[in-house]
Amino acid sequence: MGGVVEVKQRIEQLRSLLNYHNHRYYVLDSPEISDEEYDELMRELSQLESEHPELITSDSPTQRIGAPPAEEFGVVEHPEPLLSLANVFSYEDLAAWHRRASNLLGGSDFDLVCEPKIDGLAVALTYIDGLLVTGATRGDGYRGENITQNLKTVRSIPLSVSGKKAPPKFEVRGEVYIPKEGFRKLNEERAREGLPLFANPRNAAAGSVRQLDSSITAKRPLDIFVYGLGPVEGKAVPDTHWEIMQYLKSLGFKVNPEITLCRTIDEAEEYHQKWVEGRESWPYEADGMVVKVNSIAFQGELGAVAHEPRWAIAYKFPAVQGTTRLIDIGINVGRTGSLNPYAILEPVRVGGVVISSAALHNEEDIHRKDIRIGDTVIVQRAGEVIPEIVSPVVSKRTGKEKVFHMPSHCPVCGAEVIKPEDEAMHRCTNSACPSQALEKIKHFVSRGAMDIDGVGEKLCQTLFEQGLVKDVADLYYLKDKKEQLLGLEKMADKSVSNALDSIDASRDRPLARVIFALGILHVGEEYAELLAENFLSVDELSKASQEQLLSLPSIGPKIADSIVTFFRQKGNKRVIKKLRKAGVKLGKEKVEEAKPEELPLAGLEFVITGKLKSSARSEAEARIKALGGKASSDVTKKTSYVVVGADPGSKVAKAGKLGVKRINEAEFMELLTQSSKAK
Repeated sequence: MGGVVEVKQRIEQLRSLLNYHNHRYYVLDSPEISDEEYDELMRELSQLESEHPELITSDSPTQRIGAPPAEEFGVVEHPEPLLSLANVFSYEDLAAWHRRASNLLGGSDFDLVCEPKIDGLAVALTYIDGLLVTGATRGDGYRGENITQNLKTVRSIPLSVSGKKAPPKFEVRGEVYIPKEGFRKLNEERAREGLPLFANPRNAAAGSVRQLDSSITAKRPLDIFVYGLGPVEGKAVPDTHWEIMQYLKSLGFKVNPEITLCRTIDEAEEYHQKWVEGRESWPYEADGMVVKVNSIAFQGELGAVAHEPRWAIAYKFPAVQGTTRLIDIGINVGRTGSLNPYAILEPVRVGGVVISSAALHNEEDIHRKDIRIGDTVIVQRAGEVIPEIVSPVVSKRTGKEKVFHMPSHCPVCGAEVIKPEDEAMHRCTNSACPSQALEKIKHFVSRGAMDIDGVGEKLCQTLFEQGLVKDVADLYYLKDKKEQLLGLEKMADKSVSNALDSIDASRDRPLARVIFALGILHVGEEYAELLAENFLSVDELSKASQEQLLSLPSIGPKIADSIVTFFRQKGNKRVIKKLRKAGVKLGKEKVEEAKPEELPLAGLEFVITGKLKSSARSEAEARIKALGGKASSDVTKKTSYVVVGADPGSKVAKAGKLGVKRINEAEFMELLTQSSKAK
């Protein structure tokens, strides 16, 4: 029984430690430990919980990884409606709203709280006795979808809060979103896998939290800013919105650091203008700012009209849209053979940038929006997001516009084009298509793949057009063509040497990088890591059956079939053979795990008393266990060492009575260091 008690204590220590570091990383943006150390703590907790499933709780950090697919979303009744905000678009309109509110309050003046209006998905989080029990979408304001399991995967949402500070039951409201950088990487990953791109971060966020399989949600770069408190039971809350936000922050919720208390309407206007001027540099998408009456009493007095509160308003930023003519629709052929349509536009200035092309995603999306060649169209650009066509201006049609249809043959090589039943994309059937070959070379040298510095997209294109590189393996034979390289434009002796050195250095990239660099359809960086963990080499992976692949977590029939098909193609086999001949490392050394009894601290039992300066006690105990030792809380005759930290307890005296060796922190850390080297 004592063993179970120790396990329970260790699990609680790990949860507390992980929640602490989680908060510092995802909420405070101030990590104290490395990703590797965090992962090690998470692995230990997962292992202990798998061995003792009866000790798993809903607020454990391990519960963020996602659950099996849900059959359907349930419905959540909001105890208080989640109302949408009315919009204003000018200072005059904002001032008019302010006057109306003041008049309804009998001429009273009031403070305002302002913060960016994040372009995401509104959610309501309900906590009971400090635990997150329900997470729901806004829905129609009165009834939303139950997406609790998905929201638990968002690491900036606390799974539990301090029971002493928190009310017995309360609701927090916030906006789930995807930061710009996360959105860019997400779309890059989808492009590599031949999947349709998300139009904007908001659509990506909304789609992510509504996945029936929460393990997919867990892989998306979702974040949250809380913006208010809903119904509260059992405890008084502050009298102002500003104080409520500070209170939520103290509970561990992520509050936008740009939230500002404004004394006058003119201060609110200055705040708004600052954000209009700096909107390109924001790390997230926002389409305006929210202005709220600070006093909770005044909010109650003002109430709501229809579906909008009178005490808050959305002061929108100027639209980043323009109108122009769609001259034609072009086609790019990607490295996976996908045909990607794009709009060729009459140049138009939108948001300070001249736009002459825009994304169109796929034929289905073009028809859904009823976009036709020759249309006058509304083009939108938001921050760093790819420009897109919002809609056609139907009233300006002349009758000469043409409905777009995807070509039946590849515009690059002339091969037949097909559209797989379960995909939105059309694909060229020729794996030797020149466009595919060039895109594969660009992908191979990219940072997430083989990371060949000095060989960028332009050089790849030049090398391909000059016939110096026909496939990715040819890169490793360029050292025999140095004179031809020196003859290329802008390629001096130093730049050629740098490029060849980078190519040479890339021969030893990790297996996961190599698998990703091969450009297997649907295999992005995460799946490449998974495959590298389960196969020792590219050769071993190439021999894997569909059944073997399907046995791996997250690998479905589509991906398994894609991998098997890739290694079946003669052209791919030929490229892999050339890579091997060129000395590219296509596998990893097999490392045998040491048996527990062979580890350096096997058979030794440690008790730590007092406070350690170099690390938390839980971290030190985790290191002991990783090295084969045992960490205990009681001093007995079986104890090998008592580690004495600052302000030790009675265990020191007990160790003296039992004749147990006592060591100080410096001696203990040296022992761990030497043991790690021995391991």
